[in-house]
Amino acid sequence: MVKNIMEWVASIAIAIVAAWLITTFLISRYEVHGESMSPTFNDQDNLAVSKISKSLGTIDRGDVIIFHANEEKDFIKRLIGMPGDTVEYKQDQLYVNGEKVAEPYLDFNKEHKYSDYLTENFDVSDTKNSGGKKVIPEGRYLVLGDNRMNSNDSRLDVGLIAENQIVGKAKMRVLPTRDMKYGFSSKSFDEVNEH
Repeated sequence: MVKNIMEWVASIAIAIVAAWLITTFLISRYEVHGESMSPTFNDQDNLAVSKISKSLGTIDRGDVIIFHANEEKDFIKRLIGMPGDTVEYKQDQLYVNGEKVAEPYLDFNKEHKYSDYLTENFDVSDTKNSGGKKVIPEGRYLVLGDNRMNSNDSRLDVGLIAENQIVGKAKMRVLPTRDMKYGFSSKSFDEVNEH
């Protein structure tokens, strides 16, 4: 009897430690709050976030990331620019390091915009934490919500985020189950990412 109890206690302890290790270092759950990434993600979507992507250095332009906006809140946005990049919008067209980048994930929002442009003209120098320079400083990243007309991102208060704010990369929508999907990176960034 005592042996059985000890085996149960050991099994439960191992399961707790394993769960803690997985959620601390590998994967965690994130619930979307708000509409800043609509229609890619909706309010209350539940996601699996790969924390190890950050450690392995596999987060790249076009990926959807979770980051600490402040001590109380985490935000979800699309990573557009990395340290050393120039990022510019002209007439609703994204340019990263001078190269045109298509943004197919914005098609729905562009069809339903209520102004001339979905994304206003701006460049890195217009963002907070840029030091007024056109190149993203070392250790900083430019992020934008897919729902550009309803997103607090690098264009506004969030500014260029620091590397230590990044939690990980959104890998899978788990809930609602009818909308389950894996992978949210945009292949349109592949050419820029290869340079």
